[in-house]
Amino acid sequence: MAKSTRAIPIDLALQGGGAHGAFTWGVLTRFVEDRSFEIVAISGTSAGAMNAVALAQGLAEGRPERVGELLGEFWQRVAEVAAFSPVQRGVIDRMLGRWSMDFSFGYVAAQQWQSMLSPYQWNPLNINPLRKIVEQTFDFDIVNSEAAPKIFQSATNVRTGRRRIFRKGEISTLTTLASACLPSLYHAVELDGEHYWDGGYMGNPPLLPLLNESDGRDILLVQINPFVRDALPSNAAEIANRINEITFNASLIHELRTVGLLKQIIDDEGLERPAYVDGRLHAIPAAEAMLKLNVSSKMNPEPQFLRYLHDLGRAAAEHWLSEHAADVGLRSSWVPREVLEDIRTPAHLSSDYVPRTSLDDDTVGKDEIDGDETTKAAE
Repeated sequence: MAKSTRAIPIDLALQGGGAHGAFTWGVLTRFVEDRSFEIVAISGTSAGAMNAVALAQGLAEGRPERVGELLGEFWQRVAEVAAFSPVQRGVIDRMLGRWSMDFSFGYVAAQQWQSMLSPYQWNPLNINPLRKIVEQTFDFDIVNSEAAPKIFQSATNVRTGRRRIFRKGEISTLTTLASACLPSLYHAVELDGEHYWDGGYMGNPPLLPLLNESDGRDILLVQINPFVRDALPSNAAEIANRINEITFNASLIHELRTVGLLKQIIDDEGLERPAYVDGRLHAIPAAEAMLKLNVSSKMNPEPQFLRYLHDLGRAAAEHWLSEHAADVGLRSSWVPREVLEDIRTPAHLSSDYVPRTSLDDDTVGKDEIDGDETTKAAE
């Protein structure tokens, strides 16, 4: 008789990035088709928080194909609403085959407008088309049900500047909108007397809840914003794009370094924290083609562009599954060296400092931090 195989538990961490979140749509539709994994927890921010809700609801309904249906409905509604927006790609962008809106009169005007007026002034009625889309698409009773995986959404408390994590049992239209509330576009979202902005400022996406509250030992990060760009930005659009990426990666980089440092301390002290000691990290990075997209394209929800990103995400998931699916449950398949190097060689030390450990070894999957594996969230 054939030996039965049990699905390997895995956590997903979904970055936000405006319309670029459609890349994650494609990743998820392909990933849930692979029955080798059981998604036990999801964290998400901004567009990642909305993708997370669709994923949680689809899995709770017991039909993996339902995930694709919900994501398709959500992104289609986003495109339909945006069709009536004055912010559209300009003629030059279309002629050049660019998805950006650098030459869009509506986009440039909106940027100038937002630099002078707040949404409390130009949108006093607080009209947010995302609210209706979220309400029409998702059933939060199902998202918060026992059948759903754990879900964590990140938002930024405007008053304290601290991160707020919303968990299963409290996920709602308002928590989802809070996680995606860009302060230049929308009024802060009020919940229990506090006001919240986009979670990307403080957790994009949050990793520590997955480490501390999930039984999984593997985290798969779906990345929208690249850590590293080799080319020096030289024009205004490129500079704005890189600033946007650095800003919305800062919290993730900080969290990876924190977890890496905790792993080192736990190892040194011989403490019992299995989630940190035995954890493994994986990543599906933004597709190479997305590196050519600038920040203005994050505001472009044209259906053709969203489908293009979906197809990139599906192809990226297919590649990752073929290359790294066998690593899940055994070893890390991703080591963010450029993030973790400061743990070994602190920036304030001289260049001739010899760190106690090294990242020169290319072997992935050792149990020690000086091998390559750092933690479940930073190896």
